Amino acid sequence: MTAVDAQIRFDDGARYERYMGIWSRLAGDRFLDWLAAAPGLDWLDVGCGNGAFTQALIARCAPARVYGIDPSVPQLTHARARLAGGAAQFLAGDAMALPFPAASVDALVMPLVIFFVPDPARGVAEMARVGRPGALVSAYAWDLPGGGFPYHALQARLRALGLTLPAPPSPDASRLEVLQALWTGAGLCEVHTHAIAVQRTFVGFDDYWQTVLEAPSIGPQLARLRSAEVAQFAAEVRAELPIDPADGTISVWARAHAVAGRVPGGR
Repeated sequence: MTAVDAQIRFDDGARYERYMGIWSRLAGDRFLDWLAAAPGLDWLDVGCGNGAFTQALIARCAPARVYGIDPSVPQLTHARARLAGGAAQFLAGDAMALPFPAASVDALVMPLVIFFVPDPARGVAEMARVGRPGALVSAYAWDLPGGGFPYHALQARLRALGLTLPAPPSPDASRLEVLQALWTGAGLCEVHTHAIAVQRTFVGFDDYWQTVLEAPSIGPQLARLRSAEVAQFAAEVRAELPIDPADGTISVWARAHAVAGRVPGGR
């Protein structure tokens, strides 16, 4: 993640993998199918986190080079271990001040990040600056205002209890019309958007619940409740989940919005 609100920090790559990395790959695969990028490009993954999407990018797009930036040193450490052998170069950096010269990269992507950027327009402008003429500039993000976040229902239930959950600074940036406006406002051309629906299956309630407890925006709030309150809350959540009566699995849907455009001047 990049330019994260002070209340939401992803500093544990392994825990992030279980909570969001799996979701990131599910949505990322759909996103890359839609993007259909050419092979052999130099890529910059803005807000690479623990490298979950970076790994998919390398496997799916046959890039010439891949760079990833993120402000979290622990996340970068996890990403380097995940992609050992020099498959990608990872640097500490901020989405609103990319540590790259102008017109230096063929393709840039911001995966599940734009709502964490305090000034999304500045972040998109930075990607447009770093892209070469004709460069592909893209992003995908959970539809936060529309309830597309994977754990939206759980968060809503917590808020109903009177708990205040930390929120990213720019949730509206994930709206399709806002993404369109951000990309055209940065001077990008051939801008188009797309909605992505993905499903994740948990092996059972314990799998789902332990994943939730590791969430930086949910786990700390549950820890503030008394044990009896947590048990009651867990029971209520379980009763609302779509548990398969045959095998106990739980399938949850989420929705993301995607956008792509190009830096003017390409052939």
